[in-house]
Amino acid sequence: MPSSSLIPEDESVLFTTAGMQQFKSYYLNEESPYGNRAASIQKCLRTSDIEEVGDESHLTFFEMLGNFSFNFPQGEGSYFKEEAIKAGYDLIVGEFKVPLENVKISVFRGSPENNVPEDRESFEIWKSLGIPEDKILFGSIGDNFWGPTGDKGPCGPTTEIHINDLEVWNIVFNEYFCNASRESLLKGEADLVPLHRKGVDTGMGLERLVMILQGKSNVFETDLFIPLITEIRGKDLYDYESNKRSERIIADHLKAAAFIISDGQNPSNLGRGYVLRRLIRRIMSHSKKLNLPADFLERSLKTLGNIYEEEYPELEKKSGEILNVFNQEFEKFEKVLDKGIKEFEKGIVKFDKSIPGEYAFGFQQSAGVTFDIMQDIAKELGKEINKEEFKEEEQKHKEVSKASQDRKFKR
Repeated sequence: MPSSSLIPEDESVLFTTAGMQQFKSYYLNEESPYGNRAASIQKCLRTSDIEEVGDESHLTFFEMLGNFSFNFPQGEGSYFKEEAIKAGYDLIVGEFKVPLENVKISVFRGSPENNVPEDRESFEIWKSLGIPEDKILFGSIGDNFWGPTGDKGPCGPTTEIHINDLEVWNIVFNEYFCNASRESLLKGEADLVPLHRKGVDTGMGLERLVMILQGKSNVFETDLFIPLITEIRGKDLYDYESNKRSERIIADHLKAAAFIISDGQNPSNLGRGYVLRRLIRRIMSHSKKLNLPADFLERSLKTLGNIYEEEYPELEKKSGEILNVFNQEFEKFEKVLDKGIKEFEKGIVKFDKSIPGEYAFGFQQSAGVTFDIMQDIAKELGKEINKEEFKEEEQKHKEVSKASQDRKFKR
């Protein structure tokens, strides 16, 4: 099946974060019009790791390779644990020739408080394929139990394939329906009901897989990123080694923002539009740090279109529209950013290593500089914003704003 849009039909999530989202209803009571097995390469966007982008493997935008099975055991052609695990083994070890000594496996150790047993069946299947017991690790509900996406939905234990200690492929066995969000599940505040129709949902990150197969030390050295980073660099303007984190953030966020815009979303101060605005403003902040020339956006977006011209021709077709959105956001934010960076750098001198969340939130409200940018500046100066305190201040602000709106409505 083709990739679905980054803008999902499921309103309980901001973006498409996994390949299974377009198939979510087929794990429940709806019959799949495609039969009981499918595969896709899905565009995904996750911002939960946005602060980690710039390291060796974290991204906001990525492509997820997935194979799916619905309606097990009743449905013709459906499959479950044994076939899914064997297929994963055959592809990684057989087709891709990854040495077995580089492979580790994790399985679910069970969660008595949620009435979910240990996944001994997956453990035994991996053993039968020749994986040594000491290479099969047991993980918690936080690590080896996936879902649900959104505020409720199918979920279940997972078994993961790790290569060189990096998680590459997650094989999910949807056996339960969760009536609340994942956050509630992890707190023990959700109910799990066994599904009558079980299913398989796998997700393998293309970028991480390519990194392994091309023998690179990080995703940014693969051919999915090198042309883009080379274009961002342009002429010899800065020391590449000491600024590689900024390069990577620009490359990742540029890709993510371009795909979001191509799927019809524009920047705003709410929801998806706010995420897009954050990404673009962070690009701007790091491009200023590197003193990139004004034409780097146009050149980089053209290169991005070339990388994905066969798979996602819409990037090239909408290149003018995408560039206009970037330019408008840059123009709006330029003066605010220049002034805000200087004020923030000056203001945090009085703090040692930790910057109070209250101070950072107040600065965001007054100067319009987002948390991500402030945290980037702080890290460059050997400091860090207290994120938990920042979130507490943000929540207080939301509650005050809501109360104010309620009073206004009542009047």
